[in-house]
Amino acid sequence: MDPLNQQADPESLRLAMRHWVAGVTVVTSRKQGSVHGMTVSSFTSSSLVPPMILISLERGTRTHGLVLSSGIFAVTILDAGQEELSERFAGRRVFPDERLEGLETETLVSGAPFICGGLAYFDCRVTASHEAGTSTVFFAEVVAASSRRGGNPLVYSNRSYFRLQK
Repeated sequence: MDPLNQQADPESLRLAMRHWVAGVTVVTSRKQGSVHGMTVSSFTSSSLVPPMILISLERGTRTHGLVLSSGIFAVTILDAGQEELSERFAGRRVFPDERLEGLETETLVSGAPFICGGLAYFDCRVTASHEAGTSTVFFAEVVAASSRRGGNPLVYSNRSYFRLQK
């Protein structure tokens, strides 16, 4: 049997990936009267010129559908004190339709909301998307970005949140 033609089983991958340290973001999108968001750790910068990022979203999620149909999204990098928001947008604290209810949000250019109190914000326009397994990778031009001084990013590893020491 050719070892290069084998695949790891999903549970082995899940257990191994728990040890990867990742920053925590919330991705939100809007189309007409529908607004939704979810916690996302699959986020990175892909180009400085032009300014671009990429995110990966599970295809069966409501946020994926909104990003796909609207072509816009916002990313909020969460502050170390925002664990509750991460849990909320992961669907662990409230019903999915209520994720943005009662939260202070703002918009920059596209109209996609970002959550106030985060460390940084990226307002994005999708330029390409590629299906990859059960997810879609969205490449997006950053049409506006903002950040605030101070604070520490919320980080996640092995099913736990922690804070970076400065």
